[in-house]
Amino acid sequence: HQGRVADLAVVISKEMGLSKDQTESIRMAGLIHDLGKINIPAEILSKPGKISELEYKIIQTHPQVGYDLLKEIEFPWPIAEMVLQHHEKMDGSGYPQGLKGDDILLEARILAVADIVEAMSSHRPYRPAMGIEKALAQIREERGTLLDPNVVDACLKIFKGGYQLLEDLNN
Repeated sequence: HQGRVADLAVVISKEMGLSKDQTESIRMAGLIHDLGKINIPAEILSKPGKISELEYKIIQTHPQVGYDLLKEIEFPWPIAEMVLQHHEKMDGSGYPQGLKGDDILLEARILAVADIVEAMSSHRPYRPAMGIEKALAQIREERGTLLDPNVVDACLKIFKGGYQLLEDLNN
C-alpha cells in the first residue's frame, strides 16, 4: 500500500508542477504515512467485515502515533507533519486535528488523495477491491469539500493520460 501511495503521490506532484525537492518529500512521506499503524492490534487491521466505533477510534490514532514516532527525527522536510495530516479534510471534518483548507500542508492533501485512490482500488480484509473507476468517482465527488480540487484534478488527469497503479506485489 505505502509504495503505491508514494508512487501515485509523486506522479500527482509532478503533474501539479511541484519542485523536485517537494516531490521527493512527498515520496518519503508516502512510504511511511501509515507508520503509526504499528500501534494498532493486527486483529483490528485485518478484521474481515465492519469495524466497531471503538475500533475506528483506535485506527484514527495512527496519524498522531506516526507523528510522535517521527517528530524527533531530522528530515529536510516536514515529514512528521505530513504524516500527521494525511487524514485531514478540506472542510475540517478530518482527523486528528480537524484542520481546514490551506491549514493542511499541500503535501498532506496530495497524500490524502493518493491514499484514497489506492485504498479503494485495492483489496482490503473487510472488502474486495472496488476498482479504479469507483475510486476516481469517489474523489470526483469529494472534490472541493473533503479533498483539494487542484489535487483531485491532477490525479484525474494522470489516470486519463494512462497512469496505472503499480502492481500489488502481495497478490
